[in-house]
Amino acid sequence: MLLKLFEWLAGYYGGFRVFGYLTLRAILAALTALSIALLVGPWMIRKLQERQIGQVVRNDGPDTHLGKMGTPTMGGALILVAMTVGTLLWANLGNRLVWIALGVTLAFGLIGFYDDYLKLVIRNPKGLAARWKYLWQSVAGLAAAFALWMTAMGPSETALYVPFFKNFALPMGAGTFMFFTYFVIVGSSNAVNLTDGLDGLAIMPCVMVAGALGVFAYVTGHVNFAAYLQIPYVPGAGEVLIFTATIVGAGLGFLWFNTYPAQVFMGDIGALALGAALGVVAVIVRQELVLAIMGGIFVLETVSVVLQVASFRLRGKRIFRMAPIHHHYELKGWAEPKVIVRFWIISFMLVLVGLATLKLR
Repeated sequence: MLLKLFEWLAGYYGGFRVFGYLTLRAILAALTALSIALLVGPWMIRKLQERQIGQVVRNDGPDTHLGKMGTPTMGGALILVAMTVGTLLWANLGNRLVWIALGVTLAFGLIGFYDDYLKLVIRNPKGLAARWKYLWQSVAGLAAAFALWMTAMGPSETALYVPFFKNFALPMGAGTFMFFTYFVIVGSSNAVNLTDGLDGLAIMPCVMVAGALGVFAYVTGHVNFAAYLQIPYVPGAGEVLIFTATIVGAGLGFLWFNTYPAQVFMGDIGALALGAALGVVAVIVRQELVLAIMGGIFVLETVSVVLQVASFRLRGKRIFRMAPIHHHYELKGWAEPKVIVRFWIISFMLVLVGLATLKLR
């Protein structure tokens, strides 16, 4: 939106051309989202408290979590508002990839909102039935996959690339691409949702992964950088950097209130949306496998749940004291801040490994 304004103003004063630079707009988008989150956050928390939209705590979890009962939830709406405003203000709104990324994020946020609404407002402890949740997630994920396939400008936008290997691309047909894209988006969405169990545990890895994906978006959308790094060139992908920058800014703004001890939780509205956002950006920049590396904490949390359920059903025994695995470490005696910070450190290391794939080919 503002890009068009500055392009017009540049006709009168050339200094406004600086706002055409992608990196400057990304910084301004991050600062815009961060400012909105910090300014709107206290008001939103008060409104959630007034309406008694608070966290419901499992009675089979760590005793320390009982004190979280009633903490305002659905704070993920703050993240979505900050991301949306930041993106609309600073991105090139003529870019198809920006709209696909933003549309997927808001669609999954709407699904999460309805689930939270049923749990916290209607007081239905089960929320949105799992089959309906997965159905609508599948619809949104497949719609995104279809949009990306139909608007793809070349085979480089639909092939599967393997990190650490140069000049290796596995072509995918329409069916394979759409199923794989659906799997990445829906899987990433639910993985982040499973991770969101401790104060700040999920949001900081989301911020770090989004920042790294922004780097991939920038170089993937630049024909010379892409050629030098021997990664696929995707026209228009650079503009997605603005979108990922808003995730960073909004996420840090939300962390201001979500850090231990949390004043607000993001709820499904935030977790499902952020996971989907990371998934769709990874698909756009053709780095789905790198996302699995950088988002290793999300993968670990998901695998721990799958193994726990499978073990209990097959053997009648649990592998972990409690799943997802962050609760296992709490029950082993780790203080909640220790679990959170150590998982952050692991995420940081994995993000660096993911970024290293840009050169190690």
